Amino acid sequence: MGSESSKKAPADPRTSDVVLVYGRSDDGKAYDVLRQRGAEIEAGSMRPLDDGKPIHGEVVRLKARDDSAVLFDVEVHHDGRSSTGRPAKVASDQYRKGWDSIWAKKRDPHTLN
Repeated sequence: MGSESSKKAPADPRTSDVVLVYGRSDDGKAYDVLRQRGAEIEAGSMRPLDDGKPIHGEVVRLKARDDSAVLFDVEVHHDGRSSTGRPAKVASDQYRKGWDSIWAKKRDPHTLN
């Protein structure tokens, strides 16, 4: 007779993405982490997103693991790389129209085209 094991099979190390949280930054707003992505291990820090502040790196969501309080599975929501190769568009068309209405040079109505 065989018995079924309640343990899950180990994750494939080539595709796993796991973070180990091991400390806090001096300002208390960031966490020091080690991240295993596939076969590579990286050291870094994570901090929460703040409205109006630039994003440096990836936007991720951490999912707690049942077997450890300091290990988390990583779900990447934004990879942090520009897809267009150009800077982000930070001003809307409405903002530009307002800027032009204030600062653009006025054309002399008496000049010919």
